[in-house]
Amino acid sequence: MSASRTSKSGIFDGRLNLEQQRKRAKELLKSARAQQGDAQTRISTHLPGKSIDDLQLADSQLVIARENGFASWPKLKSHIDRITEHQRQIASGHLPKLDTAQTLHLRCGSDISHCLKLAGFAGAFMEFSDPFCQGPVPDLPLPDFIETRARFIASSYRIDFPDAFSRLQREYAGLATLGDYDHVVLWFEHDSYDQLILVFLLDFIANLRPQTRLDLICVDRVPGVERFIGLGQLSPELLIWCWENARAPVSDAMLECGQTVWPAIRASKPDALRAIIDNGQSPIPCMIAALDRHLRELPDPGNGLGLTQELTLQILADFGPLPAGKVFGHLMLSYEPLPFLGDLMFREILADMKQTSSPLFDFADNQPHTPWPEQILSLTETGHEILSGSRNFMELYTGERWVGGIRITGAAVG
Repeated sequence: MSASRTSKSGIFDGRLNLEQQRKRAKELLKSARAQQGDAQTRISTHLPGKSIDDLQLADSQLVIARENGFASWPKLKSHIDRITEHQRQIASGHLPKLDTAQTLHLRCGSDISHCLKLAGFAGAFMEFSDPFCQGPVPDLPLPDFIETRARFIASSYRIDFPDAFSRLQREYAGLATLGDYDHVVLWFEHDSYDQLILVFLLDFIANLRPQTRLDLICVDRVPGVERFIGLGQLSPELLIWCWENARAPVSDAMLECGQTVWPAIRASKPDALRAIIDNGQSPIPCMIAALDRHLRELPDPGNGLGLTQELTLQILADFGPLPAGKVFGHLMLSYEPLPFLGDLMFREILADMKQTSSPLFDFADNQPHTPWPEQILSLTETGHEILSGSRNFMELYTGERWVGGIRITGAAVG
């Protein structure tokens, strides 16, 4: 699926360098002793009550370790040593034995497929990437559900319907083969793209009941990665780290979670999903935050915007006219609290926001042959008014969009 996950080039891959971290610690110590404000703030954040006059290199090393997500400098060093050893093994071709040929790695995209091979994983790879975070997710029998999803994907991501339908049929049919493997590992991260697919799979597996060993890797952070977006940004060595440190058996409670959450996602009203979120308990640690973020795509009572729509307008208000691709970059790297969109998914959001009786933004470069990431977006007066809450987008909206099983239309559509 062209809207599924791809590798995230330009984002830190997690490979820390020990000498670089030592240099950072020395620079922090020097800056703190020179009474530079940022350095002093970092020291007080991680070492409250520590006097700058008494600060030693070991103290600044501890701050660096904690900023990287480690409890101590020795733990940071041990992690780097381990990752460096994995890197040496990969480079030399002497790969560690991690899995077997009877292992299946199941992921909601192809972004880690190549790196798994580089890391030495011997098992098969399966992609299931129906992006339930966009488009209708209605409560229909599976054949009708697949066709509904394929029509949305074809229309929204500019794919021929037969191609979209054929691929979805293959992906759904592939799930019936899980029991053919000795070991199935689900690789997921913390955002709503992943978590909605994960609950579908858990519901499916609970009904299929394959007699196989099931593990889940589900991460919302990786030590040393300040801005963790997803597994696709990680180097092969860090995928081995996930395998060794974040893998856990799929429990009955996880399967039951899927059977509870998936129907709530497909419901035509948000009540059941809100109740799950308000309860705040899940055997999958990342789940509640992802479900909450999912529902924040519903129209805000004040301005009528879903959160992605609101953040898009806010970026334009903060920076002025920008290419659409730059807006997406700011959204993913700074504004979005739980990044989940691919670039084509963001293009669909922009196209949907244009379905209004009064535009929220103008395409300043309106040449039909200009690639969409290069088209300049400029906030209109209507966009400013809606962003401020003085007008409500749903009064102007003429389109249709979905949040799971919830259909959203403007006042004129009904």
